[in-house]
Amino acid sequence: MVKRFTNFPFSGKYHYLCDLKSPKLLRVKLLRFITFIIISCCFLNLHAQNDTITKNEHFYEKGIIGKVYNYFKESNEEKPYKKFDFSIIGGPHYSNETKLGLGIVAAGIYRPDLTDSITMPSNISLYGDVTTTGFYLLGIKGYHNFRNNRFRLNYKTYFYSFPNKFWGIGYENGNNDDNKSSYKRKQVKFDVDFLTRIGGHIYIGPSVQFCNIRGCNTENYELWQNQKLNINSFAIGLTASFDTRDNLQNPYRGTYGYVNQRFYGRGIGNGDYNFSSTEVAANQYCRVWKGGILAMQLHGMFTYGNTPWTMLATVGGSHNLRGYYEGRYSDKCEIDATIELRQHIYGRSGIAIWTGAGNVFSRFSELRLKHTLPNFGIGYRWEFKNRINVRLDYGIGKGETGFVFNINEAF
Repeated sequence: MVKRFTNFPFSGKYHYLCDLKSPKLLRVKLLRFITFIIISCCFLNLHAQNDTITKNEHFYEKGIIGKVYNYFKESNEEKPYKKFDFSIIGGPHYSNETKLGLGIVAAGIYRPDLTDSITMPSNISLYGDVTTTGFYLLGIKGYHNFRNNRFRLNYKTYFYSFPNKFWGIGYENGNNDDNKSSYKRKQVKFDVDFLTRIGGHIYIGPSVQFCNIRGCNTENYELWQNQKLNINSFAIGLTASFDTRDNLQNPYRGTYGYVNQRFYGRGIGNGDYNFSSTEVAANQYCRVWKGGILAMQLHGMFTYGNTPWTMLATVGGSHNLRGYYEGRYSDKCEIDATIELRQHIYGRSGIAIWTGAGNVFSRFSELRLKHTLPNFGIGYRWEFKNRINVRLDYGIGKGETGFVFNINEAF
């Protein structure tokens, strides 16, 4: 059995991957995961059992236990009287590679004008992680809606350092377990879109991105095809979207379409790498029954020109084909599709089940149906704040599985 564990709590890259050749092993892991969900449901919904709690109210009203209990009990309640509603959650974790660590996330919902009921609330999340092996992560992401939804600012920035794996470029390399090589990856990324509503639900505006990725202590350097290991990438571009969602981080209904075109030219600091990228997404959300939301996504990332290994399209991680090691399958282009059912269960708890598939390829003429990567999984949801979920997903792919621990839905 081959085990690989890459740990990125709250940032989305939190995976436990194992060989699926043993059906017995798979059944054991699924049973453990389902047991964990049941225990979590019981724990996180304890506050909802009013009859029992009423008998012991004095226990929760005093001391640090009471403060913590009341903090999480009230964290998902709407607070229209507060301009900025901010909460923090965190905890320890352990993996075979990164050992003991501590992850934390802070999420906030805010409205600059409490009398404005038209503008959608804005959101910000700060997340971090540190472990005993020297792995560290710090990031911030969110969106800011301006008055009357006229403008929208989307942003994300983070930096991290951790021991990573690399299989090479293309499906065939990623599908070969013998290619798995270790290296240390250090990454800094800054990504901003500023959108203007030009009519109805249509937004358009400029996009800027900076990314520095440095590979250290590499094995099997030939898998990098003699590319530089320290690469800066600067991009300017244009983003357009169509958005009728009722909520940006956890929609119950609506349609979302997205197109982002970026240019990484030599003239703006990209050195020998002159390329461009196009990212598209089409999402649909609808209520199918009480507490049940059906979410669907079709997503694609396409790069053209001399694309460096650091900016290739990939699958896996927290958002597409959950369960695959992020970056194992990478190439100049990728397409993926997912259908997910999100079901509220009780109190602040819910579950999600999904199925999907994806493909990586160098150009459309090289797209092969036999290279399709299947994906399905199950996840647990806990409403940390109003319409903001903490999620634990267990994804199953071709030959590997993975846990994903993150805030907000995958799409």
